[in-house]
Amino acid sequence: MTADIAILRLDTLDAPEHLQQLSEVLVDCVEGGASVNFMAGFSMARARAFWQQVAQQVQLGERALLVARDGAGRIVGTVQLALSQPDNQPHRADVNKLLVHRSARQQGVGEALMRAVEDLARAQGKTLLVLDTASDAAERLYLRTGWQLSGRIPGYALMPDGAPTATTILYKNLMPGETLSAPAP
Repeated sequence: MTADIAILRLDTLDAPEHLQQLSEVLVDCVEGGASVNFMAGFSMARARAFWQQVAQQVQLGERALLVARDGAGRIVGTVQLALSQPDNQPHRADVNKLLVHRSARQQGVGEALMRAVEDLARAQGKTLLVLDTASDAAERLYLRTGWQLSGRIPGYALMPDGAPTATTILYKNLMPGETLSAPAP
């Protein structure tokens, strides 16, 4: 049910409403218990500072920022594609911070953002995407959309309430018909 959702790439966060709405989404996700690098009590001021750092990376071409807007034009979700990789990994990118405001969940926003970020990665010549998540719901979304489970790392991070949590590493091969192989252990 994504009829009223538009996915856009933001090349700048110059518009004050973009910074404000992205900050609202991030704070809502942290308040809702999302493990996205921030702890409980996360403030709008810290959220704005985070997005200002992201804006600098976007302007340098190191990162791409996609947003999902609802029918009223409000940003209700976002995802990032980290394009800047080491010299020996020009073929891959990391997917970061898939965030959907709690009021917009279960409406196809996350899936639409993931399709769009995968399309953007292909357009940038990327053939392998990697991400990690501490959320069972997000993991189900990724697996449902063709991502492969690589493994889990116990005690990797803390949830916003301070409880330790594992992270799940996933990847997606964007080259149809190509098989990724790993050396035998």
